[in-house]
Amino acid sequence: MDISGLPADARQRRSSEIREFLRSRRARLTPEDVGMPPTGGRRTPGLRREEVAVLAGVGVSWYTWLEQGREINVSAGVLDAIARVLRLDPAEREHLYLLAGLNPPPESVSPAGRREVPPGLQRVIDGWLPRPAYIIDRHWNLVAVNRAAREVFGYGEDDHNCLVSFFTNARYSAAICQWEDAARAIVGQFRADAARYPDDPEFSRLAADMCAVSPAFAGVWAEHPVGSATQGTKALVHPEAGELTFEYTSLPVPDLPGHRLLLHTPETRSDTGSRLTALLDVREPDTV
Repeated sequence: MDISGLPADARQRRSSEIREFLRSRRARLTPEDVGMPPTGGRRTPGLRREEVAVLAGVGVSWYTWLEQGREINVSAGVLDAIARVLRLDPAEREHLYLLAGLNPPPESVSPAGRREVPPGLQRVIDGWLPRPAYIIDRHWNLVAVNRAAREVFGYGEDDHNCLVSFFTNARYSAAICQWEDAARAIVGQFRADAARYPDDPEFSRLAADMCAVSPAFAGVWAEHPVGSATQGTKALVHPEAGELTFEYTSLPVPDLPGHRLLLHTPETRSDTGSRLTALLDVREPDTV
């Protein structure tokens, strides 16, 4: 659907409608509704624009232009991501598409950011149960996640990026042991990754958006930590399983340039293995 040929008054009505529609859908949600830590002192109810943008994986400026009804290029994947964050039902999703000037696709269209991985690699991730495993791309977007990682780290349908989830997923943030040290480590690793791709503006865009939505991230980012880790330890307190400690290994994925496979193994000096097995109700494979 091409809106450029619409009369000026029709384009103006469309801009007003998409502005009011998106504002109203933001207003009916709270940070807690989307898994973010509760915040006080808000002048108006609902999610902020920058929060919707970060959770949907789009730029704050771009989302602001969309909500203002500017004539910008939009894709089905991005609209699906926004619809998912705003909890739009099928009728509301179709309405958003029409306001944005696109023909609504079938409801079976995959959400934005969900990429296909080779079937063999997917089997590796699923076969790693009951231990957590997932794949991220160069921007730390979650490409594939097994059931253990979702249960242990609290990754839900709204979690599309490891960095974003670390600072905005309330359950994950509350569970991490020594959160301040972990925050400096993860920000340092992200900054080191950004330096490897100096021509990629997505790193700067993501960092700027995170500074806008998370004061905690902004504080750590301003300290300029730098680090890199292919191996390390993660410790957290799960609400059901208790304290869990993992050793993780990060491996490159040759078939997906810039992607990494993160495999987590229970720390041998803890009872994480038995706690994890009980939590997931998955039998460990027999040892030979």
